[in-house]
Amino acid sequence: MQNNENVDDWINWIEEAISKKHIKYYEFEIFKNIQEIGSGAFGKVFRANWKNFDNYLALKSFYNLNKITLKEIVHELKLQRDVDFHGNIIRFYGITKFGSENIINQTKNYLLVMEYADSGTLRDYLKNNFYILTWDNKYSLAYQLACSILCLHDEGIIHRDLHSCNVLVHQNSIKLADFGLSKRIDEASNSQSRVLGKVPYIDPKAITDNLKLNEKSDVYSIGVLLWEISSGKPPFHEENYDLSLMYKISQGRREEIISDTPNDYSNLYTECWNGNQNKRPSIHEVVNRLRIFLNSSSATIYQQDIFNQTIPTSNKSLIPNSIENSLHGELSQTIQNFNNTNANEIYMMSTNNQININISSEKNLSITVDEIVDLIFREENRKDESKQHVLDYLNNHNINSEGIYNWLSYNQTNSNSIFLLGYFNCYGIGTPADDGRAFNLFINASVQNHILAQYYVGKCYEFGHGMITKDEKLAFVYYEKIANEDHAMGQYKLGYFYYIGKCVEKDLKIASNWHKKAANNGHLAAMLCLGLIYILGKGVDEDYQKAFELFKKSAEGEHPIGIMMLGYCYSDGIGISIDKKRAVELHQKAANLGEDVAQYKLAVMYEKGDGIEEDMDKAIYWYEQSAKQGFQKALNRLIILKKN
Repeated sequence: MQNNENVDDWINWIEEAISKKHIKYYEFEIFKNIQEIGSGAFGKVFRANWKNFDNYLALKSFYNLNKITLKEIVHELKLQRDVDFHGNIIRFYGITKFGSENIINQTKNYLLVMEYADSGTLRDYLKNNFYILTWDNKYSLAYQLACSILCLHDEGIIHRDLHSCNVLVHQNSIKLADFGLSKRIDEASNSQSRVLGKVPYIDPKAITDNLKLNEKSDVYSIGVLLWEISSGKPPFHEENYDLSLMYKISQGRREEIISDTPNDYSNLYTECWNGNQNKRPSIHEVVNRLRIFLNSSSATIYQQDIFNQTIPTSNKSLIPNSIENSLHGELSQTIQNFNNTNANEIYMMSTNNQININISSEKNLSITVDEIVDLIFREENRKDESKQHVLDYLNNHNINSEGIYNWLSYNQTNSNSIFLLGYFNCYGIGTPADDGRAFNLFINASVQNHILAQYYVGKCYEFGHGMITKDEKLAFVYYEKIANEDHAMGQYKLGYFYYIGKCVEKDLKIASNWHKKAANNGHLAAMLCLGLIYILGKGVDEDYQKAFELFKKSAEGEHPIGIMMLGYCYSDGIGISIDKKRAVELHQKAANLGEDVAQYKLAVMYEKGDGIEEDMDKAIYWYEQSAKQGFQKALNRLIILKKN
């Protein structure tokens, strides 16, 4: 009777969580093409299609839902909720349940609806792919694995059951599958035989000294898994996992180092499996050292570079409205003349402006995703800004942003869908902005050599979004890789880094060369910056005519500052004859596009009657518009006018 009551208590907890929508419930009938893909001591795992879509979800069942199993499932769900944001942890989507009429079991039961991993367990992945893995790939797998455990430890969670059969791989990325659920059920049910099946991964101190498994026990398991990644085989694969092997390991026996293993890597995993817990590194140190291996290898860009601290979620947007520090304050001087200092300030200003689904089938949705990503790619290579274009696309195609966001959440099947889900989290499209999750998704897509994802990872590192601290050097590495592949967005960024000396030695000649490459590839902001460099005459010979032509091209591409700068040229005769009427037209256009300095200049023109009939009402209106955006000169002028 007591046992039934305990079972009922845990079932009631699950049902209450479902009713309050803390856990999403799926009707079992929506799953199609159910196939068993794995089984273990406690249950089976099935692959299934959701509705009529081609993508897969995983359904995890349990043989015996007694009070022990139910209690540990509830505990697992609570832990999952704390770390669901991390890109290397398998996602929990919800729960379904089936009755006697269903094919999986003849008794009513719960199934966990999980993210599907297309390559199976890490053990299977290594068995099937080891011959093609480079050391860069192995470093990446090790780093991702360590980062997933670091995330758990930072949330106060000890895994206690790490081995290569409960670590999954999806599209070459590590996915930690559970947080010690099987281990806890084993302990609660006193199952010694199943514990022996994992003996090479278990901290020997827990056996010899009967110590409770702790964070350093997870580090021990990490050490064994790092060896397994280097060898492609399970530890002691030619021996029986029995009490004899357990005793040998407790006495100091370990696997042999595989030939050609980098010394730093083998040193790390041997330290991890040290018999003395106090001599093992912390998981933070493991992550940091693996990160150094990656950054020093040729695969810096391709690795899964999850930051070595838990990434908190927030409502803060990943990319701010003003990417660089606000430098507008002194730009009003440029309105009056083009001395070198002010042209330099305009250069700096140019970097500030960077930044119900009526579709009947999944195939069309996949095409839509590709079209949106292509649109973002084109716009980032032109202006370094794309959000409004994406919103316009959704509106023009009558696509509900929340609908496509939800679809993307369940269809993380390729690098485009992973990137776009990150992009939506970045800019708060269809969901509240979440820069932590955006960063993780960008990282996951960047591992698959997705250019836009790598670019956005660079942005995250440059400005410290989605992470605890920024890392401009690593941002430079990402931008450099993209630039060397002839993408304007990366070339423009390198030009900017060299122009201001950001984590590299300032070099105006190199800056101008990168801006030339980006400008030749159609990047409007690079055209603007290169034009300003020609006005400065630093790194290149001074050439107002070239500056005018570059501003003109930038303006033709509808870059607001390019339009404003072309207006300056006509106003002050820079590379072209003075034409005040044309200057007014261009400043009016830039002001209408929301450019605050152009609004200020237009206000000055109306106040002074410069190229247009004097009109104080319109002057005050445009001063106010500029001041609302924080342009100090406009605010100062308003104060003076109101006093008079």
